[in-house]
Amino acid sequence: MSSSSSCSSSLTVIFVVFYLLVVSSNAQLTTNFYSSSCPNLHSTVKSVVQSAINRENRMGASLLRLFFHDCFGCDGSLLLDDTSTFTGEKMARPNNGSVRGFEVIDQIKSAVENACPGIVSCADILAIAARDSVVILGGPSWNVKLGRRDARTASQSAANNNIPQPTFSLSQLLSSFEDQGLSITDLVALSGAHTIGQARCTSFRNRIYNEIGYNIDASFAKTRQANCPRSSNSGDNNLAPLDLQTPTYFDNDYYKNIISQKGLLHSDQELSMKALTEGYANNLDTFFSDFATAMNNMGDIKPLTGSNGEIRKNCRMIN
Repeated sequence: MSSSSSCSSSLTVIFVVFYLLVVSSNAQLTTNFYSSSCPNLHSTVKSVVQSAINRENRMGASLLRLFFHDCFGCDGSLLLDDTSTFTGEKMARPNNGSVRGFEVIDQIKSAVENACPGIVSCADILAIAARDSVVILGGPSWNVKLGRRDARTASQSAANNNIPQPTFSLSQLLSSFEDQGLSITDLVALSGAHTIGQARCTSFRNRIYNEIGYNIDASFAKTRQANCPRSSNSGDNNLAPLDLQTPTYFDNDYYKNIISQKGLLHSDQELSMKALTEGYANNLDTFFSDFATAMNNMGDIKPLTGSNGEIRKNCRMIN
């Protein structure tokens, strides 16, 4: 073989290797990512989620919330425990005392590892568990896009700065979602996740005492005040349902509450200014369809794929 041919062949090999590396590090999420490598993944996850919700209905909302708080990132970083040498996101202001359900994710991971060890990321488990929680509680289903890998790092400051706050105004909410590439429709649809679950007194105290006469139904405020004292550091962790009517059933009552000025959080009530809110209140099918689409849109936020990140053996720690 001539030296020119040898050089040409070497260049071809280098190009192919480089191309494969680029493709692998920029892989796209797909709905059939584990169809061959872990064919029983979905049934395995759903079984554990169903059992957890059977024990406590609120857990469905908690698992959904975990995905939301991880997904301004979507890399499983929220699941990492703090250590003497590592500071994670669990103690960030939006997460501390608020996010829960980590033990259920541990149970799912254990079951999945038994079925197909070393294959499925914790980030993808979060995504599937969120979908299953919604379905079990009466909401829509969707084909979850998968193929995420788990982060080896976490950022408490990013969690503090990126996760929307219950005190946000409409403009702040729009800016927060736009920064992640999400639309106004995504914002209003995803906020409908508050049709299930509960919030702590510290998250809505200011609304029920300081917004009377502005945008809150007086009788609703009085009802919530009964279990949420005005003074801070008193009853901060007392709970109230985000959806007044059906807090353990996934429907569109959340939007009806907003129209009636009975949104529990200030950020919820801010959505009364959007025509989409009234549309979802009047049409459950439209809400369900837009919510499913928005969940996949949120799941596309900066996932680690290909050769980036890792597949954690234990969701709480880096391999």
